[in-house]
Amino acid sequence: MSDSQNATALPRPAKKLDPVNAGFLLIAHLLGVAGLVYLITNFNPYTLILAIVYGGLCGLAITGGYHRLFSHPTYKANAFLRAIYLFFGAASIQNSALKWSADHRRHHARTDTDDDPYNIRRGFWWAHIGWVLFDAGETDLSLVKDLEEDPLVRFQDRHYLALVILSAAVVPALIASLWGDWLGGLLVVGFLRLIVEWHSTFSVNSFTHMVGAQPYCKKGSARDSWLVALITFGEGYHNYHHRFPIDYRNGVRWYQFDPTKWFVWTLSKLGITRDLRRTPEPRRLEALRKTAEESASRAA
Repeated sequence: MSDSQNATALPRPAKKLDPVNAGFLLIAHLLGVAGLVYLITNFNPYTLILAIVYGGLCGLAITGGYHRLFSHPTYKANAFLRAIYLFFGAASIQNSALKWSADHRRHHARTDTDDDPYNIRRGFWWAHIGWVLFDAGETDLSLVKDLEEDPLVRFQDRHYLALVILSAAVVPALIASLWGDWLGGLLVVGFLRLIVEWHSTFSVNSFTHMVGAQPYCKKGSARDSWLVALITFGEGYHNYHHRFPIDYRNGVRWYQFDPTKWFVWTLSKLGITRDLRRTPEPRRLEALRKTAEESASRAA
């Protein structure tokens, strides 16, 4: 899905506060703080390890699944991996893969305009979390007709709330109950993990559209940030991603931190993923050259 792809122009997002979203975000943050207090006062190494592992799986579900598989057709995956992505994606509570992808494709098609769901021109806080708090109406699904043909994606969308409760609360509590810490499973693995993951993901919408380098394209606000890449499994190389959105890699250089790329590549060797799409090296180098020349001409 390229930045230049046509998309239906939509009205400016409504500024009416969404009481359900706002209320849930408030409660989730309070429970996340409670989870941090609980972790400090009732420290259990097994619960902490579970939170880290669960957070890693949820993070990869968003970066490798929601983003690089469903939103952008950068590779193909078998049904088992897609189901895993959809389960842990639900635990991330960032909407169903269908609606998340619809918003993201619209973001690429209408970057930095009023039709961009997380338009950075509305300010840092709008792009980071404000857009979630306000009612923008029904999600436009015109850009995700292909995903509506995937029965697993449809199933997750139809049963999203039940899957959220199961994956984000019930499963962590049940696993932690094996060592007698179901409450830690709920508060630490469920909500503290969730809040950390949310703000990591949100930082891509905010920080990487404000701070960082633009080596591949000066058009638009997307920037590369190695710091954001560290907390988002490689999603911080956003300037490259906006220039070449159908590449399964965000960190294209060998030294750039992109665990999602390594994960997808490793699974391709096991036959779980296939048809990994890569930007031809001459195209990448040409983009670098043109951008450098543009920067030099502006500085002259």
